[in-house]
Amino acid sequence: MTGLGTQRQFATALAFVLALFLPVLSIAAERMALVIGMSAYQNVIALPNAAGDARSVADALKSIGFDVTTAIDQPLPNLVKTINDFSFRAETADIAMIYYAGHGVEVGGENYLIPVDIKLEKFEDMGTQALPLQSLLGAVGGARRLRVVILDSCRNNPFAEPAKYGEKPATPGLVMTAADNVREGRLKAPSPDQGTLVVYAAKAGEVALDGNDGHSPFARALIEQLPDSHLEIGMMFRKVRDEVMKETGSQQEPHFYGSLPGIPYFLADPAANIAALSDRKVAWGALGNDQAEQLASLAGTGNVRAMIGLGYMSLDASKDRFAPDKAFKYFSDAADKGDPEAMFELAKLYEKGIGTGQDMGKALALYMRSADLGFADAINDLGFFYYQGASGVPRDAAKGIALFLKAADLKHPQAMYNVASLIDDGVIKGKTPDDAAHYLYAALRSGVHDVLQQLTDRPLQFKLATRKALQKLLAENKFYAGTIDGGFGKTTQRSLRLAYGEEQQN
Repeated sequence: MTGLGTQRQFATALAFVLALFLPVLSIAAERMALVIGMSAYQNVIALPNAAGDARSVADALKSIGFDVTTAIDQPLPNLVKTINDFSFRAETADIAMIYYAGHGVEVGGENYLIPVDIKLEKFEDMGTQALPLQSLLGAVGGARRLRVVILDSCRNNPFAEPAKYGEKPATPGLVMTAADNVREGRLKAPSPDQGTLVVYAAKAGEVALDGNDGHSPFARALIEQLPDSHLEIGMMFRKVRDEVMKETGSQQEPHFYGSLPGIPYFLADPAANIAALSDRKVAWGALGNDQAEQLASLAGTGNVRAMIGLGYMSLDASKDRFAPDKAFKYFSDAADKGDPEAMFELAKLYEKGIGTGQDMGKALALYMRSADLGFADAINDLGFFYYQGASGVPRDAAKGIALFLKAADLKHPQAMYNVASLIDDGVIKGKTPDDAAHYLYAALRSGVHDVLQQLTDRPLQFKLATRKALQKLLAENKFYAGTIDGGFGKTTQRSLRLAYGEEQQN
């Protein structure tokens, strides 16, 4: 190979097919939300507004087209089942959102959300009687495009009445002392996966207000802003923050952790179908000049996502705003702030000499930095560089395969299919047909339509053992009830569509 710009492809015919595909996700903007409200606490301080906040947020989400599951005052076993059911269904959703209103505390460095039936004898039992924040992050983690967890939960200390150490036990047999490693009604900063946004009603370590007239300040601002069809989600949450600070006299400031995916989202305007576009440049380029002005105002405050959006918009050759030099500046500024997506896009500009001079060395360094930060596109591209060899990258098939596996485990569409293909061809040592089936199933659940099409139209490109393993996996997840024979007839093909989410189960 002669350079990074060389067409990237595998030697195996099967992998070569998908290497040419653009990763197309489901076109239908399937949007799901789980709304949880905890007010009627049995053994700790009640929260009068939490259930009402949840119901109103649920109504607001339903009004803009979300499929909403509501859980009000559910005891822990019921709540766990509700979350598990939602998690499975959300795997085929483009957007999955969870809103939680209720008590939340940090104990021993872990964040817990408190169900209404909690009855602690000692704080060491928190892990068995409360809900770890990680369970909510996991519940939205399978969604295909956008994952959001909103916590209006840091309202007060549920285990102190009044909120002083050593006084009246909040639950029978429990006395909180200064030695207990409990943050009073506060949560620590989370560490969500890339592409997942966690919204706190108040900054980590601070307390949110419950409100005095039916809604918390945060819930009221969220309910007001959700229906605005002109607000991209990043700007929407900014306006929620500003409204809360205004209402509370800056006593409470919502905060955001993690990151939004690279495609723009308008929660109240699904008809625009911008979120259905796979190409980030095309999606941002579809926005109008008024949205560009909003992004510019955010970028001026140092907002990295706004810089990236403006960078993509500046690369839209069909618009008067086409300005590659500006795109280079926006991506450079965002990359300097440590954003891996910006590093990846900046690398492509250096690789192709767009908006700047061509520099393969800088391109490779940026690809590597982006990959080190876990950006799946960069990891997958580096896999091609090493698998085939490229300028500045000596051929190392083993390292390329390791990168493909890493990208596949991050649900990169092309990588999942290509890893399955390489396993099926016997290229990846130590992997079995069961492993190949796992990646094919994950690609289906992630909404990679090309995989569905390949398995429907050309299933015999996979060996019998892989096809049988995939049937078995479909059966385990209750999508398939036929014979495990490797035959991909009508029954198996329907099960593939069910797993993909194209059809509803009876």
